[in-house]
Parts: sequence; structure tokens; C-alpha cells
Amino acid sequence: MLSAFHLRSALLPRIRLLGAASIRAAHSHEGQVSRSDGSELLYYDHRVFPLPDIPFQTELNSQEKTLKERERGPWKQLSQEDKISLYHIKFNKTYAEMNKPSNEWKTVFGTIFIFFGLTGLIVWWQRVYVYPPKPHTLADDWKAMQARRMLDMKISPIQGFASKWDYEKNEWKK
Repeated sequence: MLSAFHLRSALLPRIRLLGAASIRAAHSHEGQVSRSDGSELLYYDHRVFPLPDIPFQTELNSQEKTLKERERGPWKQLSQEDKISLYHIKFNKTYAEMNKPSNEWKTVFGTIFIFFGLTGLIVWWQRVYVYPPKPHTLADDWKAMQARRMLDMKISPIQGFASKWDYEKNEWKK
């Protein structure tokens, strides 16, 4: 199975070549970094693609320019803070920052519970104000009277409702 990096390196140049002519003909973007085929170079932080097309910071201030000059010399002369600053010129996040779990699940669950609550309120409102009252035939005493009437009429005495009633003891058969 191909890894995502190998898949990207194999397919992305072909995809970029296919649309290059139409992009170049239709759009002219001033000041954007692009390749000779007309595709744009993008910066992105993603664990699967560890090396973005362009560095995170393309415009450097004077401190960063001097730090980049010192980078060309021996790295033992650079402090740990300088090395971290150089890293953050090239990349926005470290792997630890990219792998850090987010608290997004709390937002998702909170939103779900809010929608459940709103749905419950809507159902309650409909039950109170929209739906008509239950018919009297659904009351327990009415159901008991109906069952007694069916037994008195001996509805389905062989295999049905009346077959489960003991008429001598006046109770349900066990």
C-alpha cells in the first residue's frame, strides 16, 4: 500500500500539470508564489505531509534575517531559542503541537446536547399545545370495559382472545 506521502509526490505534479494552462490563461495573481506550471505553492501544517511547499514566514524582519545568516554558520554557536526561532520561521507548528489533542469534542458534544434540549422543548410544546387530547378510548378503565365486553361476546373462543379466559373461575388461564 502506498503511503500518503508517496501518493502525494506521485500524483500531485500530474494534477498540477493538467490544470496549469487553464489557470494561467484565466487568472493572473500578483504577488503570489507560483511554480513555472502556474500552480500556487501553499503552506499547510499536516502530519502526513511534513514538508510544505513554502516556508511559514516568507517575509522576514531584520532580526530573522540576521538569524538566517547565522544559520549558515556552525549550529553549535546557536542557542536553543535561536534554533526554535529558526524552526518557527520554516514551520508554524511542531509535531507535538500538531499531535496535541484538541478540546473540539467538548464543543461537538455541547452542540449535540443543545440540539437534543431544543428538540425536547419542541416535542413538549407540540404535545401540550398542538396535539389534541387523547381519546377516551385509550383510558385504562375503557380498555378494561372493552376487554370485558369481548369476553362476554366470546370473541375467538378457540384460539383467540376468549380462549385464554377461564369462564368458570372468572380469571385468565395460566
